[in-house]
Amino acid sequence: MTPVNGQTSLTDAAIVLDLLLLILAPLAIAGVALVNVGLGRSRSAAQALLGNMVIIATALIGFALVGATFAGNMGGAGHVLHLAGKPWNWLGEGPLFLKGIGNAPIQSQLEILFEFLAVAMAAIIPWGSGADRLRLSAGCAMAAVTSTLVFPVLAHWVWAGGWLAQLGNNFGIGAGFLDPAGAGTVHLLGGISALAVVWVAGSRRGKFPKEGFATAMPGHNAVYILFGCLIALVGWLGFNLAGASLWLHAPLTSLPVTALNTLLTAAGALAATYTVTRVRFGKPDASLCANGWLTGLVASSASAAVVSPIPALLIGIAAGIITPLLVEVLELAVTVDDPSGAITVHASGALLGLIAAGLFAPKSGQFLAQLVGIATILGLFLPLVYLLFLALNRFVPFRVDPDGERIGMDLHELGGGAYPEFVIHRDDSYR
Repeated sequence: MTPVNGQTSLTDAAIVLDLLLLILAPLAIAGVALVNVGLGRSRSAAQALLGNMVIIATALIGFALVGATFAGNMGGAGHVLHLAGKPWNWLGEGPLFLKGIGNAPIQSQLEILFEFLAVAMAAIIPWGSGADRLRLSAGCAMAAVTSTLVFPVLAHWVWAGGWLAQLGNNFGIGAGFLDPAGAGTVHLLGGISALAVVWVAGSRRGKFPKEGFATAMPGHNAVYILFGCLIALVGWLGFNLAGASLWLHAPLTSLPVTALNTLLTAAGALAATYTVTRVRFGKPDASLCANGWLTGLVASSASAAVVSPIPALLIGIAAGIITPLLVEVLELAVTVDDPSGAITVHASGALLGLIAAGLFAPKSGQFLAQLVGIATILGLFLPLVYLLFLALNRFVPFRVDPDGERIGMDLHELGGGAYPEFVIHRDDSYR
């Protein structure tokens, strides 16, 4: 990469590599979607996968029509407020409806493509937390709000020269908030959106009976879950390497280490979750191991490009230990019904990765910059998303009626099941 007039210009090799990486990145979205389906009930499997698809479509359309304008791109125009003698770039000022995108510099085109893939990922994360009870129309409404109002603002602040990215230049706080592959912008946002969905929609019928412990409602297909994890790994490599190149302007020679760190973080997380579940339950738990793997990948989204291999492995081990323990706490102590584990995987994994990036990054003051970014997302966007979803629920009810939940989302919303050759039995919890 070579500087031209103060801006970083991609070499031809970097352009081709970034484009190939972004072509691979959708596999991360596909993997998460498949995990969401496998962790739900068999009588809602088709609705779950179709929901992922229509949510992605809604998010892409909303971002193209509205969101991309507010997200902007690095080096582009923005709405700037001057407070205390400092510029605060708070909103992008891109062209409407992607006008002229074909004539934009290749760097800008690749950045916008990255943002499109990122908003699709952010939009499907909360869908898994509303499994077996969330309407398709509600999923589309959430995706529309996320892609047009919420994600574009955060993406501009973090990636497109917004005030979080400029913490280093304006306030001398590290190199600004570092989030090269979307740990905060995508996964922490998706995790808090999942929490908002659970708060608004409530738990599945029979999950928390008035007397006794939480009812176990295991996912219906472990093969979908585990295969989705393997697919997601390929896509995550694409996201992490493309993010390092586009947002951190990392040289091509540093990308193999970023890929290695991604692998080590996922491997460490899986090994830790496997060990914890085997010790606690006598045998390893497949769905928790899958969640541990994904938590490690989420943590790598923030840290893979800025740490060395041994810290990457340690970050993965920490993610793998946290995952089964936090899932248990959320379900048994806090009575949060999160079928996909999105709150644990995406929110806690993102927090761990962002904090680790601050601890291990070589730039002085980076830890403080990461804390400012985390506090901003939790302090501003968590209440914003919850209030937006609460308002949406009044116009587009999130939760299906009790009869629809009893017979399954496939029959209720699609008129047919995902597995018509099998008899889907009624749960005892619906007596």
